[in-house]
Amino acid sequence: MKLRVFNILKNTKVEGPGNRYCIWVQGCSHHCKGCQAVHTWSHKGGTLLGVNDIIDDIFKQKNIEGVTFLGGEPFEQAEALGEIAEACHKSDLSVLCFTGGYLEKLQLEEKNKKLLDNIDLLIDGPFEIDKLDYSRPWCGSANQRYHFLSDRYNEEIFTKYHNKVEINISNNGQVFMNGMGDFDEILTKFGLQKVSE
Repeated sequence: MKLRVFNILKNTKVEGPGNRYCIWVQGCSHHCKGCQAVHTWSHKGGTLLGVNDIIDDIFKQKNIEGVTFLGGEPFEQAEALGEIAEACHKSDLSVLCFTGGYLEKLQLEEKNKKLLDNIDLLIDGPFEIDKLDYSRPWCGSANQRYHFLSDRYNEEIFTKYHNKVEINISNNGQVFMNGMGDFDEILTKFGLQKVSE
């Protein structure tokens, strides 16, 4: 089984509780106005990676608390991510997943069952630019909801964690920002420009 991936960051502190292995999936049909990740929308971009290869790579990492799925829309590749999430849970790694959909609708589709069964924290709802709100960890708009699908996390996260942004610079000088915050304001502050959407 393959997963279409936009990017993998093997250790980050801004995409959920603790140090996390993050997978940005490629492909999203929501197309939220103001989305900071429009480059993940195309279903033809990214790289196809074997699910077992990804799982092996996750298990090679040291000092990670869990994995985070974002994108793109993770539930458009629910079967592949379900395999990864199940393997992580069996190894006591936590799973956080973002979705532009709503839990109640996702639960109606059988293809989503394995992924939902292995998520500890689901953050659902589309990004709504007119409800912009960075006051809660990892969320960008006030309509987005937290679902604690296991007892691994609870409401303590609201006081323990705050939104932060990481800036990574590759060997060829490409800048990659992740986390939650006003990316446009950060780019302006440092005199940087987006080169493509």
